Amino acid sequence: MSFLNVVILAIVQGFAELLPVSSSAHVVVAEKLLRLDPSSPPMTLLLVMLHTGTMFAVIVYFWQRWRVAYFHNAQVFWQAAWRVVLATAVTGIIGEGIVKIFEKTVFRDAPHAEVEDLFSHLEFIAPALAAAGILILLAGLLEKSTTARTRTRTDLSLQQAGVIGLMQGLCLPFRGFSRSGATISTGMLLGIGKAQAEIFSFALAVVLTPPVVIREVLRLMRSNPGSGTTETAPVVLLSLLGAVVAFGAGLLALKWLSRWLEAGRWYLFGIYCLVAAAAVGLLYRAGY
Repeated sequence: MSFLNVVILAIVQGFAELLPVSSSAHVVVAEKLLRLDPSSPPMTLLLVMLHTGTMFAVIVYFWQRWRVAYFHNAQVFWQAAWRVVLATAVTGIIGEGIVKIFEKTVFRDAPHAEVEDLFSHLEFIAPALAAAGILILLAGLLEKSTTARTRTRTDLSLQQAGVIGLMQGLCLPFRGFSRSGATISTGMLLGIGKAQAEIFSFALAVVLTPPVVIREVLRLMRSNPGSGTTETAPVVLLSLLGAVVAFGAGLLALKWLSRWLEAGRWYLFGIYCLVAAAAVGLLYRAGY
């Protein structure tokens, strides 16, 4: 990894994070165009650290809305906390279950292979982008109907939180299947208000990111069992730099992106994902 490559990837991540178009897929494609290996542990760690940078940008940006929605009083806080805990637990069970299935089937003849090895394959990213695009497009178009508007709720039940957590778990192993796009769209399809679905989706992201970061740091250490601090330190330092740049880019983009997200143009993100899926497919056919 060079300094310039890290800055480019951080800017891509920072500006794509709030759009429901899979920022990780965009970063993977950028890595391919830069002739980097997205499946390598250093690249995986960098991607997670970029998510960490934008996570802090999300905290700064959404804190006031979370304070109003979730910290109004003790009863509201605990109701919200239970929903976040439930959704995160379902995410962990589903996500880890999918990983184990892949390891026991697709990678059964490769004992040391991991599901992250799929991240370098554009032929998997393209259909994941298409699936996310269809889901977003469906939610956006249904939102425009009178029936959808009349049944929109501002609260969130435990059952709805569990379904959103399930959808988040389905997204985790696959880059291209936008986590925010899928969870917000699922909330909208369940009749939850878009603003409520949005702040709940990003609250889940903030809870989910730290354990993912720890997992990828451990993965990096396991992949280099004989390496010392001198070999690992440059990777960690560059990843931290990327997180800082992604944080700054995220803050610059958040106001505009969030405003566009909530302006009744949700379906346009679905169209973009479908176009991006076609573009990724063409890149794969071109040999990337």
